[in-house]
Amino acid sequence: MSLILDGTNGLTFNDATTQASTATNASNISSGTLGKARLPTGSVLQVVQATYGTEVSSSTATYIDTGLTASITPSSASNKILVLVSQNGIQKRTGNTYMGLQLQRNGSSIAQMASTAAGTGDTSINDVGTVSINYLDSPATTSSITYKTQFNSNGVVAATYVQKDSTPVSTIILMEILA
Repeated sequence: MSLILDGTNGLTFNDATTQASTATNASNISSGTLGKARLPTGSVLQVVQATYGTEVSSSTATYIDTGLTASITPSSASNKILVLVSQNGIQKRTGNTYMGLQLQRNGSSIAQMASTAAGTGDTSINDVGTVSINYLDSPATTSSITYKTQFNSNGVVAATYVQKDSTPVSTIILMEILA
């Protein structure tokens, strides 16, 4: 196995395609990088996190943005994106209403997170706290992808809220997973 050592770039091993399959792996190098071609399926290639903490309310059946959004650009169209969402501060005030909550990719719904969140069947206040989803997406693209959450008030007789009182910060985490 050959290697290159210089004062600028440090230690560099030849590309895995020019070596025996066991020549360079994580167990026999202690620093530097291991090329993506050498990583096992299921490896996390990149992570993006975003938070949003401003209160948003809805009194309509039309889905509106919660403010929680993040974008990622996959390095390969065959890779998957693991989406982890904690939508916090879910509440309905008065009126017999309930919340719908969905996950979107590039403006299209890909998963229903809740269809009757905060519903009580009467006019009482209901603080749910958190609605979460873990969703493994196969977007089949190397273009930038935007994920976001949207919500509505299904009963349309009262308001529903996310990030109620602007104190419970909602979080979205995107992880590119090597396929």
